[in-house]
Amino acid sequence: MDAQASRVNPPSGALTAQAAAAARHQRYRAAGWWPGEPLLERYLRLAAARPDALAVADSRSRKLSHAQLLSQASRFARELAEAGVGPGDIVLIAMPNCVEWQAMFVAVFLLDAVPATIPMRIDPANLAYVVDLIRARAVVVPDGEASKGLDAIALDVAGRCAHAVTLVLVATDGALRRHAAAARRPAEKFGYRDLDHVAFTSSTTGRPKAVMHSADTIAALNVGFSERFGLDAEAAIFMASPLGHSVGAYHGARLAMFNAAPLILQERWDPEAAIRMIEDYRCAFTSAATPFLDDLVQAPKPQHGDKLASLRWFLCGGAQVSPALMDRAAEEFPRSRVTVLWGMTEGGVTTCHGQSPREKLRTTAGVGLPGLELRTIDGNGAALPPGTEGELVMRGPGVFLGYLGQPDLYASLLTPEGFFRTGDRAVVDAEGYVSITGREKDLIIRGGVNISPVPIEDALSAHPNIASVAVIGAPDPRMGELLCAVIEPRGRRVELGELQQFIRRCGLPKYLAPERIHFVEAMPRTPSGKIRKVELRPLVSGASR
Repeated sequence: MDAQASRVNPPSGALTAQAAAAARHQRYRAAGWWPGEPLLERYLRLAAARPDALAVADSRSRKLSHAQLLSQASRFARELAEAGVGPGDIVLIAMPNCVEWQAMFVAVFLLDAVPATIPMRIDPANLAYVVDLIRARAVVVPDGEASKGLDAIALDVAGRCAHAVTLVLVATDGALRRHAAAARRPAEKFGYRDLDHVAFTSSTTGRPKAVMHSADTIAALNVGFSERFGLDAEAAIFMASPLGHSVGAYHGARLAMFNAAPLILQERWDPEAAIRMIEDYRCAFTSAATPFLDDLVQAPKPQHGDKLASLRWFLCGGAQVSPALMDRAAEEFPRSRVTVLWGMTEGGVTTCHGQSPREKLRTTAGVGLPGLELRTIDGNGAALPPGTEGELVMRGPGVFLGYLGQPDLYASLLTPEGFFRTGDRAVVDAEGYVSITGREKDLIIRGGVNISPVPIEDALSAHPNIASVAVIGAPDPRMGELLCAVIEPRGRRVELGELQQFIRRCGLPKYLAPERIHFVEAMPRTPSGKIRKVELRPLVSGASR
């Protein structure tokens, strides 16, 4: 991996793998997918040509031009430098969507340090784990009420950490307060030469994993999106997804810097307010999780004109997007193209494009960005022919460098050819369009037959009285597992028999009809919108028949 500063006497097999990787990287550079220009350097060059243009605005009614953003970022950088942050240090940012987030992000780059971005919704144990895992030199959180208690949690974590950590508190007026670390030494730096961004998986199980990206790997995503969706300095980006999540960071904060485009931030999700912001700033692009799309579909139409009239593209990912929701979105936003976005914190990314047929938009996650290689493999790791379901693996210019502090985990997820095993089950057709059929761990084994919950969930999502649904395997002494539909209702609660009839009317076979049903007031979700099935599984063992 060319992100690591050095390797000592690698085995011959590793040398072969390194040579193959080096050849791929050379190809990525030659094709322009890896531009080789640091994000900050590119942003400074583009912003210098239009210093008074809008750089960032938020739902607190604050706006900064590029010149103002750089001025505030420079002030933040001086504060971080006084706290001991220098080149190669990792700064963990856990802030709401506001202009200060973007200013702090730029400030870290001004010091040649490395930003690590994470959503504010993190519990004390995981925050302590993350700070130790990445050897954070500083932790940046909101000050006062805006922190929702995160400031006290972060202060406690910094005080108990084994290495020196400075807590930086950011007030709503941009003022900074610092709590210097106790008399401890800073952690030893990792020494990864190309490390440019650390993001964290919003895993549905287990501890977060620290995903390493270079400037080039994320630039490949930014280049691909800019070309595929016609994005430039004039195309304002609306971002209600948390900037601490990979969607917000990659396709919001970094994409806006990459094009020196306006970044329009909403701090607290409100679909009607989002529609107004998109209209006010003439936003052309956004990326968000499925619940955001569903809320916008349900929101009232404006008195005049079309809903989301300026929005050219809505990329929807995180949780599955049913064809029924895609149909409703097409009716509600006639001027916008909605496409499923498949990707991971680890990279990749597939979407439809302007020439994709309507049926592909409805039923697939699109095709990969330029250079992304996708295939499915069987349980033995053998490549499968197009159209065959298997585990989805990927390799390409937008794929991450590895897991920080967990090299063995990263190595265990690579095939001998250097493909990353995503853990998603999928079908890749002959044209390269991807259909996600579930997660490897989500398969339900009923009577010895593997059943993917995705087609069942897609069908049930079309029911008018179902706001959200997850199909889980409920333990059964005879069949092993039974199909249990966990439902967040919209209006009245549906009966099990009604669901079974609905499934048949949707054209699915009888054996895919739910056999149990369980209701929840609200689905537990990750910051990316994925349903946390790990929290639902303990509920279904007692689900009613």
